[in-house]
Amino acid sequence: MSAKRQNGPLGRPRYWTKAKAALSAADQVLGGVIERHPQGCLAGQGDAYGTLARSIVAQQVSVRSAESIWRRFEALVGTVSPDAVRAKSEVTLRTAGLTRQKARYLRDLAVDFADGRIGPERWVRRDDDAVIEALTTVRGIGRWTAEMFLIFHLLRPDVLPLADVGLQRAVGRHYADGERLSGERIAALAEPWRPWRSVATWYLWRSLDPHPVSY
Repeated sequence: MSAKRQNGPLGRPRYWTKAKAALSAADQVLGGVIERHPQGCLAGQGDAYGTLARSIVAQQVSVRSAESIWRRFEALVGTVSPDAVRAKSEVTLRTAGLTRQKARYLRDLAVDFADGRIGPERWVRRDDDAVIEALTTVRGIGRWTAEMFLIFHLLRPDVLPLADVGLQRAVGRHYADGERLSGERIAALAEPWRPWRSVATWYLWRSLDPHPVSY
C-alpha cells in the first residue's frame, strides 16, 4: 500500500486572518458568526484523492450519514489512498454503506489516480473555472464536488457553492428568518464577501455544526 500523495497546500491558509477581518468589516451578521466561533479554520491536508473521495461519499446525504459511512470506509480500506481503494472490489466497498454508484465512482477514481490518468498537481496552477471544468469530466464528480475540492484541497479563497444545502440553511437562518433563499439571492447577498467567499461559507457551515466541516 502506498503512502498518501501530498499534492496540495497544507495547513491553515495564509489569508485566513486577513479574510476574517475583511468579512467582519463588510458584513455585520457574518461578523457576529465569526466572533461566536473563534476556534478552528480551514486546513489543507494535501491529499487530493482523499478530498474527492470524501466529497463523493457526502453527495446527497446528511452530514451525519456521510461521517458514519466515511468512518466505515476508512476502517475497511485502512489508509485511504488510490492503491488501497483499488485493491478492494466494488462489492466489498459497498459493505461500508456506499451505494453501488458511489462504490464504482470511488474505485474508478482510485484506478485513474494510481495509473496517472488524473494528475492533481496540474490543477494547482489552474484558475477555479478551469479546475471545475477538468474535474467535472470525471465520472461521479459534479460541480458541488469540484467546489469542495477547490475549498478544501486547493484552499481557494473565493468559492461560493450555491447548491450546498448547508450554506443554504445557514444563510436562511442568519439572513432570512429561516426562509430558504434561491441561489440568485444568496449570490447577491454574498457579493460583499468577495474575495473571501470560501471563508464566509466555512463560518456559515460552522454555525450549524459544533464540528468543523472537512473534506
